[in-house]
Amino acid sequence: MSHRLAHIIRHVPGPTSPFLRATVTTAAVSVSPASRAVFYGRSSPGIFRSCLFSSSAALSFATSKPSAMAQLSTAARNHAKPIQTAACLIIGDEVLNGKTKDTNSAYVAKFCFSLGISLKRVEVIEDDEDQIIEAVQRMSKSYDFVVTSGGIGPTHDDITYSSIAKAFGLEVKLYDEAYRRMREITTKKPRPNQPPIDWDEDSPAMRARLRMVELPTNPEVPNDKQFLFPQEDLWVPVCVVNGNVHILPGVPRLFEMLIEGLKPALLSRLADPEGKSLARVMISTPLPESAVAPYLTELAAKVGPHGVKVGSYPRWERKRNTVTLVGRDQAYLETLVAEVVENVQGHRVTVEGEDDSGSDAEKDK
Repeated sequence: MSHRLAHIIRHVPGPTSPFLRATVTTAAVSVSPASRAVFYGRSSPGIFRSCLFSSSAALSFATSKPSAMAQLSTAARNHAKPIQTAACLIIGDEVLNGKTKDTNSAYVAKFCFSLGISLKRVEVIEDDEDQIIEAVQRMSKSYDFVVTSGGIGPTHDDITYSSIAKAFGLEVKLYDEAYRRMREITTKKPRPNQPPIDWDEDSPAMRARLRMVELPTNPEVPNDKQFLFPQEDLWVPVCVVNGNVHILPGVPRLFEMLIEGLKPALLSRLADPEGKSLARVMISTPLPESAVAPYLTELAAKVGPHGVKVGSYPRWERKRNTVTLVGRDQAYLETLVAEVVENVQGHRVTVEGEDDSGSDAEKDK
């Protein structure tokens, strides 16, 4: 019976671009909307039981892969989990071979710091399917908020979407809303070096563009949970996979605009109930690290239980080094400043290097 149903379903067309419509196949029967609502917290336990044992749900269990429901459950848990930790995955041969400088991971670090999220890991890997699969599976399992950068353009080496889809057992499908926005926005505001394109005719250029809106898709997750448009004037979506992996472009300006656009959606999920962001105090010292190391070791042991991290950062070929205190309780950090200033024979600064002078400052130019 399930074999016959699957055979029939394969011939049901799905919405996509006009000239690709005939080539798209749809997945097996999906869970009912009521069942999907359960996993995103919109139904009661009673409704859950009735949905779970409804005929449509039973049919879905019989015709879909065993991992599909488990995957949905994981995505829902990840999406609802408070955000405490983050990881950033930079994908691109051009970064590893030195052609392009990675600035996006630094931006993620600043972004996370401003929200009080602890960025725990940054990795740079090749445009390699196996590496992408291994990295995103590991990061999704270990961290609350994962950001990837790069590999979602129109060329053959842009394999991030397909690799991440494979990592979580998903299909790559054209997302109609992204296609619609791409067509509308690029028609109104074409790029100066972009040749005109016939949107209704199959062509190599058209197929290249479609690669950028063919996204990893979980048919059991509502579209508004897995496809986000943080900037209204951009057609580029942020695809959210497994509830916590956010796929972004590698172009720095686009990356920055899109990740900033995610901030409103993340605020309600921050782990700190008081909404405290991280604070940093910087103290400039003329002493070498070896001279301040014993004191900083004692300080770190004392303030660690209060959630404060002590850092020491040498400034090569500069006259002054930097000691930092980072924590969520600004008031507590302020009580430590006088003690630290005295013990490192320094003074507080707001920007590292602001007290450089003369020939020392010239070295920074």
